[in-house]
Amino acid sequence: MKNLDSFLSQGEIFIPGNRSQLRLGLMALLLNRNVLIEDVPGMGKTTMVKFFAKSTGLDFRRIQFTSDLLPSDILGVSIFQKESEKFVFRPGPIFGELILADELNRGTPKTQSALLQAMEEKHVTVDGVRHDLPARFCLFATQNPRGQYGTYPLPESQLDRFLFKFSMGTLSKKEEVELLSSGSRLEKLDEMTPFFAAGDLAGFEAEIRAVTATPVLLEYLADILQASRSKDGAFGLSPRAGLDLLLAARAWAYFEKRAYVIPDDVQAIFPYVAGHRMFSELALPANLENLRAKEFVETISFVKEK
Repeated sequence: MKNLDSFLSQGEIFIPGNRSQLRLGLMALLLNRNVLIEDVPGMGKTTMVKFFAKSTGLDFRRIQFTSDLLPSDILGVSIFQKESEKFVFRPGPIFGELILADELNRGTPKTQSALLQAMEEKHVTVDGVRHDLPARFCLFATQNPRGQYGTYPLPESQLDRFLFKFSMGTLSKKEEVELLSSGSRLEKLDEMTPFFAAGDLAGFEAEIRAVTATPVLLEYLADILQASRSKDGAFGLSPRAGLDLLLAARAWAYFEKRAYVIPDDVQAIFPYVAGHRMFSELALPANLENLRAKEFVETISFVKEK
């Protein structure tokens, strides 16, 4: 299988100044999970998702969210055929492997909710009939900062289905000059060939899930979850968030070339797993949510002996 560090280095060619964001996105991609990227327009959110699509060879679908988009435009519809006198289901763009839900918070709450079942259960129900999504299904959503004209806040139930939420990185002056000199990298993505071979993603996922966590480490995670539920001015983390935190910590340890999780892994990944779940009601930008979560987790001590 290909080297993950080489993949990230290639990603920096197309999205400079975003190695951490590329790493988080790749983790979610390998784990078959969902990501929310929040930033102002023009920061490279869509370019990043398209890079993941081209470099993995996954079946890519883009859904542009607007105020007049309907759930049926996403899920698909059942159409009556005169010839057979039967209803035939015509799948919508949700039936792909890597879905870009662009500007998700410009869709109405009703349309946003059309994604809930797909994000959690990997299938959708249309007219009472279940339709399975591809075995590898990841939804990468982008959203504009809350408070911009024409946006609708995402409900907590939907935020809890995103493994990570983060904002894009910033360019150094050198990177800015190089970008101005060479122009947009978006067109160059069309020339890319897949970096990973078929089956590589599933292989990486199996190795990540095999990373071990000791009973003492699990107790540390439980302490964090319990403390989050008694913190003033924050939502308590759900059991699903706890499972996500453990999975993400395993991925972080794997990227650090370890076969076991340590507290540093939990603290490193915690802001991106928990910030949007704990502080969503404050309508903070993503970077401040991450900062609040980082400050919180640093208050929880790891006790080696329980």
